Amino acid sequence: MEVFAVQGLPEVRPGDDLAGLIDERADLRPGDVVLVASTVVSKAEDRKADLSAFPAGERARRIASRLETITGDPKDPRFAQAVIEESEELLLEAPFLLAVTRFGHITVNAGIDRSNVPDADLLLLPEDPGASARRLGDRLDVPVIVTDTSGRPFRHGQRGVALGYAGMPASRDWRGERDRDGRELGVTVQSVVDELAGAANLVTGEGGGGTPVAVVRDWSFGDHDGSDELFRDPGKDVVRQALRQWRYTEDSDWSPE
Repeated sequence: MEVFAVQGLPEVRPGDDLAGLIDERADLRPGDVVLVASTVVSKAEDRKADLSAFPAGERARRIASRLETITGDPKDPRFAQAVIEESEELLLEAPFLLAVTRFGHITVNAGIDRSNVPDADLLLLPEDPGASARRLGDRLDVPVIVTDTSGRPFRHGQRGVALGYAGMPASRDWRGERDRDGRELGVTVQSVVDELAGAANLVTGEGGGGTPVAVVRDWSFGDHDGSDELFRDPGKDVVRQALRQWRYTEDSDWSPE
């Protein structure tokens, strides 16, 4: 397959026709998959915010004070309040904020961004990345995946992940198929939207590159069953259940990276 970044996109502003901007520059073909960074989706959907919009409550002030003690860096309690308001649940309040977003994604600081945000303090994630992907896909007439970068348990560094998708299944379901020795596969479900998001992130990059959209070409889902499950069922997520019971203590061997 081929993966390439879409060049020449301008700075996206609230109300911009993001689908039109992509369509003018991407020369899309049938079968392409378009991957769009959540940052430009959020900008088009006017998800910028100032810290003044989040007056800190008691919980936010307590969280900020504790994080300041742990990290040694000043913490604005209004940022903690923004994370609280953008979250369905905080799995961790220390040594960092690990949030469950309202659409099911689990990430640090509810995915709130403070870089590449002209004229505002914060950039919030799209309210419903799946709906955003559907709107873009209806206009572009190809599958669309809204992406972000996220850390991973048990591994160092970040990678591209899918927040929402439309026009294709989230996963290839290999259960019931057989390996080369004829053994039936019983558990393998391949999250292709995450894998495509990771591939896109290799060409869009991080920082100030200004290429937030990628196209995957000549890739095929193949003759497999599809699954529309992207986020793990909370009732079966043993890591989430363990985090709900774990408490950080100040004598833990931890330092911010």
